[in-house]
Amino acid sequence: QPGQPLAFMLTHQSGVVIVVALVIALLVGAALIRYQGVSPWYAYETIIREAIFVEGGLTRTLQKTAPLILTGLAVVIPLRVGLFNIGGQGQLIFGAMFGAWVGYAAGGLGFVGALLGMAAGIAAGAFIGWIAGVLKATRGVHEVITTIMLNYIAAGVTWWLVTGPLQAEASKTSGIPQTELIPEEARVGAVAGIPIGFVFALVLALACWWMLSRTTLGFRLNTVGANKHAARYAGIGINRIIALSMVIGGGLAGLAGALEAQGTLHRFEPAIGGTLGFDGITIALLARANPLATIPAAFLVGVLRTGAPGLQ
Repeated sequence: QPGQPLAFMLTHQSGVVIVVALVIALLVGAALIRYQGVSPWYAYETIIREAIFVEGGLTRTLQKTAPLILTGLAVVIPLRVGLFNIGGQGQLIFGAMFGAWVGYAAGGLGFVGALLGMAAGIAAGAFIGWIAGVLKATRGVHEVITTIMLNYIAAGVTWWLVTGPLQAEASKTSGIPQTELIPEEARVGAVAGIPIGFVFALVLALACWWMLSRTTLGFRLNTVGANKHAARYAGIGINRIIALSMVIGGGLAGLAGALEAQGTLHRFEPAIGGTLGFDGITIALLARANPLATIPAAFLVGVLRTGAPGLQ
């Protein structure tokens, strides 16, 4: 019947909006590529081939996808409480610094050292998120302001550490600020071409979805985000939930940084995160604050990142 397509689109509005947005983006991109005198089909085919079908391409893409899922989740969890975590970048580099340091210090323990490095990254990122969450909960300080300021503080502290107490000996002569290399046995590698970090990211995306949709804690997070007055009337500790959401978000971003340090660069450098923390905002909005949807959204961005060099 004529009304069925419209009814379907209204029923599945979230998914339809994402698909329409992607189609529009591809069309705009195609127009710009055609304007440069190149076939859009050839350009898009090149990106996909380089990202997935060339040797090692899929592994590189999944390696880039893992931190994107985590930084996306770092924005999604606070969003469900009505908070906008702009501090993923600072949380990520703080997690990368301490993940690299602990991974190096505990390198003799093998994969246990890698797990300790990841735990340190989670703790470091969670600490940065906790500061913003507590200021929001107790003093009403807007989280966008505090997280932006904390990005600069985290960058300054990590720069001081990597050019001072934690700088590698070889780095002092080369002039490139770096920490010591993490021992090979304590690095987070890949199994059968699948990065271990990607598996962690998938599990955490599923865990966040389950927590938000199936647990009491998830109900409290969603209730505070939907209506603080109703949540307070129901006896939910709003301040605790606000702080907790930022701690969880910060911990996820910190883990993304630790995985970058332990699985990609195998050390810390000031530019380790690139724009991963800010890309998480794009991932979260594209996923419409759905933890499961961060997986395909992050994979899409990962494909673009891996395949783009092939366009040269």
